[in-house]
Amino acid sequence: MIESSRLRTHGRTAVVGFAASVLVTGLLGGSLAAAAPQPGRPIAPDPAALPTPLPDHFYAKPAGLDTKRNGDILAARGRVNPPGFFDIRTYQLKFRSTDSQGQPIAAVTTVLVPNRRAANGPLLSFQHVVNATGLQCAPSQALWTSDPNLTIREAPGLNAALQRGWAVAIPDHLGPRSAYGAAKLGGQITLDGIRAVQHFRPAAARHSRVGMAGYSGGGMATAWAAALQPTYAKDLKLAGAAYGGVPMNLVKMAEGLGYANPHPAFGLAFAAAIGMAREYPAAIPMRRYLSPVGQRMFRELRNACTNDILRVGAGHSAKEVAIGGRQIFNDRTARSKVEENSLALFRGVSKTPVFEWHSPTDVLIPVASIDYTNRRYCRAGTPVQSLLTPSPDHMSAAVIGLLPAFAYLQDRFDGKPAPSTC
Repeated sequence: MIESSRLRTHGRTAVVGFAASVLVTGLLGGSLAAAAPQPGRPIAPDPAALPTPLPDHFYAKPAGLDTKRNGDILAARGRVNPPGFFDIRTYQLKFRSTDSQGQPIAAVTTVLVPNRRAANGPLLSFQHVVNATGLQCAPSQALWTSDPNLTIREAPGLNAALQRGWAVAIPDHLGPRSAYGAAKLGGQITLDGIRAVQHFRPAAARHSRVGMAGYSGGGMATAWAAALQPTYAKDLKLAGAAYGGVPMNLVKMAEGLGYANPHPAFGLAFAAAIGMAREYPAAIPMRRYLSPVGQRMFRELRNACTNDILRVGAGHSAKEVAIGGRQIFNDRTARSKVEENSLALFRGVSKTPVFEWHSPTDVLIPVASIDYTNRRYCRAGTPVQSLLTPSPDHMSAAVIGLLPAFAYLQDRFDGKPAPSTC
């Protein structure tokens, strides 16, 4: 069965989020068929395309990663509690994971442990929305900042889960290269982060029931983790996954955004091109195919967070920043990597029960792609409870669905049978 969808566009920059982030992932590949190297060992990303490393040595990649297993803890430290959190202990773990080309990486997750937590109480992996190319924007950094360009304002809302006695892990799911747009990578890091927390004695989560949650880009990492678990992390037992507003088909989204015309949220699209080029340097050697305008934007956005990304990219277009213009999107090599990160095109399905929510009138994501994926999961026997929120847009749906999502996960932690709207 071939999925089809129609995307409606919208001009609001503040709520576009991941919806526009895929626009250029295929556009900036250029004529790559002749330029791409033959299959073999993955090539390293262009050093000039990578984010500036954080000065904190905790994030450094250690030697000997090849000898470690996914989820092995490489380093651990305690932190003061982030502002807005109370009655908890906070830790950070560095652990071994795998990038989009199967190479070992060091990833980080932040772990919040309630002081009155029961041993092996529930564990929630919460994948936050991160629209960024700079490492300073990741949750493990932004939870402690007062910079309005970085602050995660809704993070204290996790106190509701912490007060239930849940331990909460918040992974930096864009990875050590801040590979915005590489959604499959986010799923792998999420799963390995859960493994690491279960190995971490102060979390008291060795035999915990595990749930996952996230919205939009964070929902994408959550949904990918659920779909990858049967093959990537067979050892993990997941009680349930709750995700909302997920862009299931990045190709459909890119095709529907009118990439030849200026867009107010084009910066997010350009940032995703940077992130994808970091993960797939052979398939998307982005910097070779940038116009002078594109080169300038690249320099400004290589280490940026959401607000600056929106400001720098506002009113620009892919045709303006890419040499060769509109036809570049047709390149098969670059396009295949966008497809590789589109969950609707992934053959695997979640084996864990799913709570999925979205607005049926969301103008920022292909709603038909969500419906298609839900139907495919239902046919495979996965219990899916889908909630259509009574809201007209992307971000209001996030708020409406969060408490029902937590209630759904509480029932899974309590061992109740998973409901289904299939």
